[in-house]
Amino acid sequence: MAESKPARKGTKTSATTATGKASQGFTDEERAAMKERSQELKAEARRGRAGKADGEHDVLAKIAEMPKPDRAMAEKLHAIVKASAPDLSPKTWYGMPAYAKDGKVVCYFQSAQKFKSRYATFGFSDEANLDEGAMWPTSFALTELTAADEARIGALVKKAVS
Repeated sequence: MAESKPARKGTKTSATTATGKASQGFTDEERAAMKERSQELKAEARRGRAGKADGEHDVLAKIAEMPKPDRAMAEKLHAIVKASAPDLSPKTWYGMPAYAKDGKVVCYFQSAQKFKSRYATFGFSDEANLDEGAMWPTSFALTELTAADEARIGALVKKAVS
């Protein structure tokens, strides 16, 4: 059996996809998000259980960094989540505002700018209790928030933590 040699430091490798096209690996934005997640995990380990207040601070700081349209949506969503599920703990997750139950992310907001997308996203992890038959939505594209959208999100967050 041939022994494979590890790639040399600084060498870029690529994989081939099922379509036969070479994959270029992670985007700069994806690498930045993974680096942020690593830093978040280290910070959480240093804080221990007393980190809920720091999590709130971190989320508000991430929201403050967002461009105006996404920042306004994130501020509204933050208020909706806190009102709908006060037991969820705010925290950052891959550099995004997120809300966790027992340390596990239930829902999150991803600004359009995060991965250079044309819309922001409000999503739920598999920890959310949203199961409905054999298929249900887990994330929603957002370009603005209407009163009806806010009510729907509030209801979904309540259901997610039920």
